[in-house]
Amino acid sequence: MVRVHVMQLSSIDLNLLLVLSALLETGSVKEAARRLALSPSATSHALGRLREVLDDPVLVRAGRSMVLSARAEALAPRVRRILEESEALFRQAEGFDPAHLSRAFRVIGNDYGELFIVAPLGATLATAAPGVDLFAVPEPTGGAIEALRRGDADVALGVFGELPPDLGKTRLFRDEFVCLLRDGHPALGRRWTKRRFAALDHVLVAPRGTPRGAVDSILAEHGLERRVARTVSTFLVAPHLVAGTDFVVTISRRFAERLGPSLGLVQRKPPVAPEGFYVSMIWHRRFDADPEHRWLRESIEAEVRGF
Repeated sequence: MVRVHVMQLSSIDLNLLLVLSALLETGSVKEAARRLALSPSATSHALGRLREVLDDPVLVRAGRSMVLSARAEALAPRVRRILEESEALFRQAEGFDPAHLSRAFRVIGNDYGELFIVAPLGATLATAAPGVDLFAVPEPTGGAIEALRRGDADVALGVFGELPPDLGKTRLFRDEFVCLLRDGHPALGRRWTKRRFAALDHVLVAPRGTPRGAVDSILAEHGLERRVARTVSTFLVAPHLVAGTDFVVTISRRFAERLGPSLGLVQRKPPVAPEGFYVSMIWHRRFDADPEHRWLRESIEAEVRGF
């Protein structure tokens, strides 16, 4: 007969979660002790209790260092979520005042989101919440959704399609595509047709380096092909390549309006272009009720209201 051991929550010291989290993040008893302001012996004792409760070594020796066990690595995201939700519970009970908030928020996005959302938001928060740090981070290799699930970022800004149910989403504003050419470009004095548009040399914003985009797919539907003469990884650089050359770039209207005039560039409506798009904010729903996170989301919405 197999004996089933039923563990009572009341018999577990929940402070062990804090120790476990520190051990998972540092992979070291010494570093975990420093982070928790505990003595190494107390932390080592807590590790022993964790090993007993989890029936797992948590840390195992690898040469002269220690590494996480396979189960410990698998537990890391769950432990992080439990602690975040616990902190949110007690922050909500205590009340919330952004003027006295001291923490960092991480926002995933490209230079589009940084220019039109993060930069003005940062200026606003400097007064409304001077203790808040705002970090703009690029989209990681695994994508924004997985980063939000891991807790590596608080929100992501961009264009998103259908999302899984554990992600929340708010539309912030709409944008559309226009073409930028230098003032005096030969194409400006001629009829703007699909064929003449395709015959121009194009600059393409390609964050992943692929010299093909949505415009190419639409041209292909009309039996046309364009030459992508230059690719750049950011929207901010593209207009500078067009200035002083006969290149053309298809870019968001907001970027065109912000950068075009100072570079002597002229806007034209493209004869073929993808449909307009909505810039949205997404986050993991475990933060739905967190007062600090909700305040961040509401601050972002307020910043772009009227766009």
